Amino acid sequence: MGASLSNMGEAVNGSTIGPGLGDIPENCVARVFLHLTPPEICNLARLNRAFRGAASSDAVWETKLPSNYQDLLDFLPPERYQNLSKKDIYALLSRPVPFDDGNKEVWLDRITGRICMSISAKGMAITGIDDRRYWNWIPTEESRFNVVAYLQQIWWFEVDGMVKFPFPADIYTLTFRLHLGRFYKRLGRRVCSFEHTHGWDVKPVRFEMSTSDGQQATHEFCLDEHGFIDVSGHRKRGSWIEYKVGEFLVNKSGSTTEIRFSMKQIDCTHSKGGLCVDSVFIIPSILKERKR
Repeated sequence: MGASLSNMGEAVNGSTIGPGLGDIPENCVARVFLHLTPPEICNLARLNRAFRGAASSDAVWETKLPSNYQDLLDFLPPERYQNLSKKDIYALLSRPVPFDDGNKEVWLDRITGRICMSISAKGMAITGIDDRRYWNWIPTEESRFNVVAYLQQIWWFEVDGMVKFPFPADIYTLTFRLHLGRFYKRLGRRVCSFEHTHGWDVKPVRFEMSTSDGQQATHEFCLDEHGFIDVSGHRKRGSWIEYKVGEFLVNKSGSTTEIRFSMKQIDCTHSKGGLCVDSVFIIPSILKERKR
């Protein structure tokens, strides 16, 4: 379709039928691109030279980057982004940018340019994590950090985390990503063992979140309700489940927000085990709704 549109202004049987897309000034195309998403801009760049030039304009891509994109670049060596165009910076930041010794990652959503974040289990304080009688680190390709914390058995279960970051103004959702049972591969197939899985149906786990400006949220979930089906049609056992802790609002871009979060089940009347802790996600709420 693009090729036929580009040729609208060419002669047909010796006569022209009027101006075509190739006659549109590049600055006019750039103004249109201000209202399109990055994938739409990249697709239209294939039409002709004017569209291709507008799709590379720094003025266009400056509007697609978040106001604090320099804070993300500061996590990278300067040689990674010096002399890059704004389009290339957008592409660079659309891939995970690690910080805090690689235990946290931040990136731009490719379609909206909104900021997303993930915190590894290694970036959190986990009670008893150094005692191999209770916890083990399991390497896996199922985690964006390539490792998860696996709980065999414990009486006092507590995981705490904190992050400080200048989030742009938006509404964000914080979730924990958990998995009941230990998974591994056998003959190329994914297999789950529930040998140590127990205690999560006795009492709920308490999830909490608070921000430096006083926002708070609390939820309680029983992690092992047999037969439970989540919104994706997965059973709780043997599948990764994201547990929503709450939402928080950032009113003004530029200021640093501190978020503290935790999950705990500290009732010592029973033990619990057989749980994988992967990470915490902080994602703009509108993206979570769109995904769902």
